[in-house]
Amino acid sequence: MTDGILFIDKPADMTSFGVVARVRRVLSEKHGKKVKIGHTGTLDPFATGLMILVAGKKCKNANLYSKLDKVYEATIRLGQNSSTGDPEGEITDISDKVPSLAEIKDALGKFTGKITQRPPIYSAIKINGERAYKLARKGETVVMPSRQVNIYSLDLLDYTYPEVKVCVHVSSGTYIRTLAEDIGSELKVGAYCIQLRRTKVGKWTVEKAVNLDIYIFKA
Repeated sequence: MTDGILFIDKPADMTSFGVVARVRRVLSEKHGKKVKIGHTGTLDPFATGLMILVAGKKCKNANLYSKLDKVYEATIRLGQNSSTGDPEGEITDISDKVPSLAEIKDALGKFTGKITQRPPIYSAIKINGERAYKLARKGETVVMPSRQVNIYSLDLLDYTYPEVKVCVHVSSGTYIRTLAEDIGSELKVGAYCIQLRRTKVGKWTVEKAVNLDIYIFKA
């Protein structure tokens, strides 16, 4: 296939660009020519789940998929902050307070509907033409503009201190790492996202996706 849509279940500890590069290499070798591949929305390296890739002529339609709503399952760790909002950053102890279940539910309820969110500096958003995470790694001061996003639903799946597991349905452009940090701030205990899995993009679910290693083997 040189023109079409691919549904990949991204593994952890790989960048989205790494996924694109591997698929491009396999398809290019198979067809004996360079195949153009693009993604329709990045996932953080520590995250797993559904990535929609576009190939060949379908690349021009990438925006049709990148603006779709998304569903994630996330595990949030309370009591600490991370410099990157995820396990890859510098971890700082904030509080040993143990919020009650009622406090957790109350905090989650404050983050549904249209909210204002400031994306993390370690993100792929461009600031003056350069990726924010590249500027941050250089030690430069990065000021991220806030944006309005929509949290359609935020459901508690489990709470066993210090971990809170949620399922969240969000508009495009929502950062779950930021949501985790904001929940920690609301509870006054700190928090960061330790696990993240994208389970749905628009009408497509991760169950329809192919494991990256299996795809490369079969391609």
